[in-house]
Amino acid sequence: MFTTLDKNQITQKGYDLKSIEAQLERFKNGFTPLQIADPAIIDFGILKLDESEKDSFITKYDKADLEAVKFVPASGAATRMFKPIYSFIEKFDQSSASFETITREDKKIGRFFSDIDEFAFYDDLEDLVKNKTGQNIDQIKREYMHDTIAKLLVSEEGLNYGNLPKGLLKFHKYEKETRTAAQEHVYEGIAYVLKNGKVDLHFTVSPEHLNAFKAHIQATTTRLENSKIISTFSIQKPETDTIAVTEGFEPFRDQSGKILFRPAGHGAILENLNDISADLIFVKNIDNVVPDYRKNETIRFKKALAGLLLSYQEKSFELLRQRDSGEDITKEGRDLLEEMGIKGFSDSDIPDLLNRPIRVCGMVKNEGEPGGGPFWVKNGPLVSLQIVESAQVDINDKAQRKIFKKGTHFNPVDLVCGVRNYKGGKFELLDYRDEEAGFISEKSFNGRKLLAMELPGLWNGSMSNWNTIFVEVPLITFNPVKTVTDLLKPTHR
Repeated sequence: MFTTLDKNQITQKGYDLKSIEAQLERFKNGFTPLQIADPAIIDFGILKLDESEKDSFITKYDKADLEAVKFVPASGAATRMFKPIYSFIEKFDQSSASFETITREDKKIGRFFSDIDEFAFYDDLEDLVKNKTGQNIDQIKREYMHDTIAKLLVSEEGLNYGNLPKGLLKFHKYEKETRTAAQEHVYEGIAYVLKNGKVDLHFTVSPEHLNAFKAHIQATTTRLENSKIISTFSIQKPETDTIAVTEGFEPFRDQSGKILFRPAGHGAILENLNDISADLIFVKNIDNVVPDYRKNETIRFKKALAGLLLSYQEKSFELLRQRDSGEDITKEGRDLLEEMGIKGFSDSDIPDLLNRPIRVCGMVKNEGEPGGGPFWVKNGPLVSLQIVESAQVDINDKAQRKIFKKGTHFNPVDLVCGVRNYKGGKFELLDYRDEEAGFISEKSFNGRKLLAMELPGLWNGSMSNWNTIFVEVPLITFNPVKTVTDLLKPTHR
């Protein structure tokens, strides 16, 4: 199956031949679907903190002497964010439909142009339009040359917003400044990651944008006082890429005959997370930020989740130390594990189950957002709390589909992670990944269909064997920007 050139290419990718052959077998055999038992709901898998509990956990975190890091996956390009703009350009260029006709069919496009001066990037776009056309945006709109504005926003000849990562796009407009998504993460991080006189931020970025990110964050942090901000960056490791295959499960080859490897999804950055040395790691997506005046609830809940984690972690650590001293921890250990949403284990499993990475995950009420949510999952005799994506469930199974549809909450990617064991050492996070929790999806390359494999998702299968606590958080803490017009929502203005 593999030529000498193939083997050389595989070696250069950092793989050994056996791992690639295992991937090919995985394509043929697929992944085993998860068996969900019940949705996690309030008082049955999801905690709801009252104000006194929140205050107590916030105080606990504030007083804790520890190392904290804010980990922000930020490598994705903003291409999908501007999908409505690309669609508009295509319709405008290739059809005789009028601007009014297009906007009647697509309200987002109409809103984009009618409120264009509300975007944080408006001044930059206005200057560019003047330089390129000699006219301002209002004149261009009156002449129904809206495609000129759209192209200058997303193209390489313009602001290039369609190809930049979301982190480098201007999201919010203030009275005297504008801020990108990355800058908002810096300001937010100062509010809850400040420990021992420093604020530690880590961004995972794509190789082509690494230098731009570094320069951007450095320019931001040099303007700030009273905080020592440490910013580090990493890229998704090339050796985590997975092989692509044809529909017949043969290696997919590009025009030159080389085997095509593809990035393996956000689960690949588990290795980046594993490289972080800290007591607590906050994880939050790059596009989930708000202006300063709306940050308070996010900050309070981040600290409360961290304090709750520390509380459970202390209980686990104390029991493990008692066991090392020869004490019987069976009853207390069983009670604590069941409190953390683990069932079906034997007494002999208790020490190993207590000595695992721990995460506290904020969950918001599901209001129609696509994506994963909290469920009780069976794995042999063990039942535990997991974040589950629809792709992990056999939706063709009526019983499984019925359970999945009963989910009440949604995963906003609002995590606090405890990655040290009770002896102070760091867990090897890859040891706690469920290899059966990956995905196979249909993609294309230059118009040709292919099958791609994603590693177990960072907050799904990559954390399957962590101890998990779910907490309801308010919807105000979840404000993602999936399309450009999301920036016109009240939470971003």
